[in-house]
Amino acid sequence: MRRKDREMDREYALDIVDRSDYGVLAIAENNIPYTVILSIVRVGDYLYFHSATGGKKVELLKDGSIVSLSFACDVKVPELISREKIEEMVSKGQVATLGSRVYTTEFGSAHIMGRVKKIEDEEEKIMALIELCKKYTPKVYDLANDFIQMSINRTNVYRISIDEISGKRKAFNEAGEELKWGAI
Repeated sequence: MRRKDREMDREYALDIVDRSDYGVLAIAENNIPYTVILSIVRVGDYLYFHSATGGKKVELLKDGSIVSLSFACDVKVPELISREKIEEMVSKGQVATLGSRVYTTEFGSAHIMGRVKKIEDEEEKIMALIELCKKYTPKVYDLANDFIQMSINRTNVYRISIDEISGKRKAFNEAGEELKWGAI
């Protein structure tokens, strides 16, 4: 990671995974990247997602294949300096800090490398689907069992091991100073 001052620990990265609305899965096909946005849930040191039983993603996902995933949340453009102050700085030729303080984005991100496995065990498939429902439909996940039973034979479920994980953050405090490693 180039910006070591923005690198965060494993727990931070796992929190980003858990809070993200989706993850982006990257698969290589003949050295050509293929990416797809997925609804993903983490259970321990594994990530789970579901899919149809056919399609390009299914064709590319082979048991044991190495994949990578990216997650992001807390993404926003901060308003650290007022428009009036920016205009004043521009008029005085003081534009050096505008890029890092005005034209920037706050974020939290996580990147994972791991191996994929298609789940054949029905009990593990059901567990993963229930966990996905808990994350994405928390108010009605407990009503999903009949739907899961009805669709389980036409649903693939995949598990990805978390072999490597890294987290990164760019955030500012109330005084407009960038928070560095270890600052909350």
